[in-house]
Amino acid sequence: MNNAHPSSHPDTAADHHDDHDGAVAGGHDDDHGVGHEHDDEALGPVDVAAWGAGVLGFLVAGVTALAFALSTGRL
Repeated sequence: MNNAHPSSHPDTAADHHDDHDGAVAGGHDDDHGVGHEHDDEALGPVDVAAWGAGVLGFLVAGVTALAFALSTGRL
């Protein structure tokens, strides 16, 4: 019989629960809303060149798709 898990792997639900208790004791609590608050941070400036390149890429892709559709007679 082949043992799929190494011997150090927890095999029981109790072992998994103990691992979780250790994480909680280490500063990770179950309520994910506690301790993760963020102040209202302002977003940085918009990178116009990057957004412009992205929009241009979509336009070029659309023109390319239209050219393929026209050349194959699918449109």
